[in-house]
Amino acid sequence: MKKWFYISLAAVLLTTCQKPTIELVDFDTFHVTEVKTSDVIVNGNLNPEIRTMDLGEENGAKTASVSMAELVANLVESMTCNKIIQIAGTYTGSDLEGEPLTLSGKVLLPAKGKIKNMVIVSHWTIGATRECPSECFPLEGILASKGYAVVMADYIGYGVTANRIHPYMHITSTAGSVVEMAMAVKPYLEAIDRKPESDKVILVGYSQGGSTTLGVMNILQNGFKTQLPIEMVYAGGGPYDLAATFDVAMLEDKTGIPCAIPMIVQGLNEGEELGLNLSDFFTPLLMEHLDEWINSKKYSVGEINTLLNAQKVSDLMTPVGRDKSNPETAELYRALMWNSILFFTPRAPVYIFHSMDDNTVPFANALKAEQYFKGNNVTYDFDHYGNHQSGAVKFILKVYKNL
Repeated sequence: MKKWFYISLAAVLLTTCQKPTIELVDFDTFHVTEVKTSDVIVNGNLNPEIRTMDLGEENGAKTASVSMAELVANLVESMTCNKIIQIAGTYTGSDLEGEPLTLSGKVLLPAKGKIKNMVIVSHWTIGATRECPSECFPLEGILASKGYAVVMADYIGYGVTANRIHPYMHITSTAGSVVEMAMAVKPYLEAIDRKPESDKVILVGYSQGGSTTLGVMNILQNGFKTQLPIEMVYAGGGPYDLAATFDVAMLEDKTGIPCAIPMIVQGLNEGEELGLNLSDFFTPLLMEHLDEWINSKKYSVGEINTLLNAQKVSDLMTPVGRDKSNPETAELYRALMWNSILFFTPRAPVYIFHSMDDNTVPFANALKAEQYFKGNNVTYDFDHYGNHQSGAVKFILKVYKNL
């Protein structure tokens, strides 16, 4: 079963600066590659197979542990089904040129009971392909235990496309792959007699997934409001103002997530086809190991950060790459602005979460979102929720309670 849709300029124009494109995408049904059934809670604890965020050693591990204990307690009390069916598969999406490309992802369903809604999750930053949804039991998948169909795309560069460079933080292609998967999964759920009771979808995402989720929202409300009407959006800890976030790291010469620096530069170079010479941006040591440490997809974010062994941006980027007067660097900054996701009007309820203690994605991003989305139907939850990893657990707990 195939349906053809034109993604118009309105659907892909994710910021006021975005370059106009029109893509023809072939959405087809989801093709299953693996099915397994897993428990969420095992012997009173979270199933050890469930993959949580890995940023490496970070202050606040105790807070994360406390948050996880609270999450487990809430799961035991509130879940309607402990057994989750994990269905990995492929679908026809599009590459950076808008040409058909086989992509992968996972659908997670409660083993029994009716399905309330489709929950479309955009995952956070990962490094190894073993961390992508189709290859693991992602933490966000626990939302299925309350009767939801959780849909998670791997993104270009992971899963069956692990041989490609991930266009990290390139909002159009990343959010686009999420929408493409949701459109493929919708008829699949109907075909297996697990069609949700409501046609309305819920969007969820944290960190990279937070900004991607807002990108998904913009695409859906402009191009797919009848096929995938939005009920609610949950965005947490996201780098919504990508240019400002990158600029702060440059000015302060520090970063809470070292691997994100080369991933952003390389990802936007790939996604926007900037044609930058990466050796002008990256230090010789980073350039020497770029393919092995990052593009091989063998190492998790935490492992890459350990390999980089850097806390300063100047340990990763050359003086020329950090000089905004350099024409190539100026081009990069324009791409950062194009891929910031604040310049649109949400037309469905949005919940934005951010820990004021976040040392990975600066809290200033949440304040920027509050400023730009003023007057819209947006609820803000800002508090001292610990570091970025602790915030991820707190965010999932908040979403779980609200569903």
